[in-house]
Amino acid sequence: MNIVITGTSSGFGQLTTNTLAAAGHTVFATMRDPGGKNAKAAQAYAGTHGGRIHVVDMDVTSDTSVDQAIAAIAAQTGGAIDAVVNNAGRFSMGLQESYTVADVHSIFDTNVYGPIRVNRAVLPHMRKRRAGVIINVSSILGRFSLATMGTYSASKYALEAFADALRDEVRALGIDVVLVEPGAFPTEVGNNGLYVADPTRDSDYGPVAQIPQKMGEAMGQMFSGPNAPKPQAVADAIHRLLHTAHGQRPARVVVDDMTGAPLNALNEFYGPKRHELMTMFGLA
Repeated sequence: MNIVITGTSSGFGQLTTNTLAAAGHTVFATMRDPGGKNAKAAQAYAGTHGGRIHVVDMDVTSDTSVDQAIAAIAAQTGGAIDAVVNNAGRFSMGLQESYTVADVHSIFDTNVYGPIRVNRAVLPHMRKRRAGVIINVSSILGRFSLATMGTYSASKYALEAFADALRDEVRALGIDVVLVEPGAFPTEVGNNGLYVADPTRDSDYGPVAQIPQKMGEAMGQMFSGPNAPKPQAVADAIHRLLHTAHGQRPARVVVDDMTGAPLNALNEFYGPKRHELMTMFGLA
């Protein structure tokens, strides 16, 4: 397969790139500024896995960058782009009142508009071949929201809504759309997160304003323990999805040993009920 992965400079993207290349796939590992900011990550791929990893400069927050990158990949593959993994994402945490509209827009620009840009650029090639799979890396927080994480959750909720609709729109064209919902894992995603705080607004919230700090401390303890979750589990889940036959891929895959059971139960309930609603609208 020829596979495009976004956000491959670290974390899930880096692990998925190496996992899929090791399995014999050709991977186009996209990242911002591979000649500068992410030069170390780009150089780490050089010459590995039999040269099956091709680093591509792409910023998912730029229409021009995405269009140019996908056009270059399509030219190199003869239009045969078999799969896309929309992995690039940005974390955020803070009291909702402390976020400005610009703050919220910056999160959505990566987590929501980014996949939309990539999908729009890739789908013409998939439609022409009537084959392909789009995997969107969401989050368990795309299924429920927590205090101080509303903006991040909202971006993942939006990603899930777009994916549900797109799945129905392209199924008959031979294209699968899947959501991968990871739980908490020790990756670098938090290092570039948006953590908003406004003393003039936060002061009245008391202990609620301390949730980000408390959660951070709890996650740090969990991640430093012997039973810390392994990010490789997400890469392995994506690998399994790509090796699942067309039409047999599930709509959602939860990757979380801690909260997986209730999330799986929620997803199992949601699917049939959504189908009932579609039937009511004459769309089943």
